[in-house]
Amino acid sequence: MALTARGRRTRVIVVAVAAVAVVGTGAALLLAALGGTVVVTERCTATVEGGEHSLAPDQAANAATIAAISVQRGLPARAATIGIATAIQESKLRNIDYGDRDSVGLFQQRPSQGWGTVEEIMDPVYAINAFYDVLVEIEGYQALEITDAAQRVQRSAFPGAYGDHEPEGRAFASALTGYSTAALTCRLRTAGDLTVQEVAGNGVTPRAQAVLDAAQLAYGDLDAAPASDDGTTLAITTPDGDAGTRQGWSLTQWAVASADALDVVRVVVDSQQWQRGSSDEGWVAAESSPSGEVLIEVAAGT
Repeated sequence: MALTARGRRTRVIVVAVAAVAVVGTGAALLLAALGGTVVVTERCTATVEGGEHSLAPDQAANAATIAAISVQRGLPARAATIGIATAIQESKLRNIDYGDRDSVGLFQQRPSQGWGTVEEIMDPVYAINAFYDVLVEIEGYQALEITDAAQRVQRSAFPGAYGDHEPEGRAFASALTGYSTAALTCRLRTAGDLTVQEVAGNGVTPRAQAVLDAAQLAYGDLDAAPASDDGTTLAITTPDGDAGTRQGWSLTQWAVASADALDVVRVVVDSQQWQRGSSDEGWVAAESSPSGEVLIEVAAGT
């Protein structure tokens, strides 16, 4: 029987929905049958107090920077929670160059409202510090509801929406400030087809140096040294005591959240490690883990 135009459209929709269902629930089996490679759904997940929240790798990397700068500034984890929840609402944690009127960036800050130039606001480190500069001037902000604290900074037309993102904001902030250990993991594809890099005069490859540069932008000066002959591994020394332990776990989980962009393949701290090739396993026991150090390894290339 011939299909009407409406019938053809319905059939196309049904077929499309069925195809999505196959991809979503049986992609591994389908690809295996075709002799292909299983597609990895990349995501970063924070698991804190039984709650599990996920972000795409680029979103997680931005959340990590928001948390790291709070650590650098000596702010409480609550500040990072407010920052992450606000950025989720404003930009979905993406550094976008558009928005309502002249709003741009992670926090949709407006040059016309005195937040800075477009170029400045599009620099995440600048934008995050600008957000915190205003937040810390709010008396008692730590005790405020997220909606109230964020609104006093942002002055949004939709203030009630910030509080909707408190659960994921709190989970990622707790992990990325080091208060929740081994709480953040990322499931990623392999680092890709990268070339072997020569070791520079400072003992590390350009990829490893890029990680250190990004870490120091986020955390300030770090005590770092090469930790492998091929220059792919950094050893970053952390202070003694509880504060040092938190900083170590903050830095470690920052590296995991940033792994996709920075070609990180392994991170080790406190006798535990995350490894990109087996990222489905999450955190596992490390064969060796120097006390008081964070090891960050980047792809060597082929």
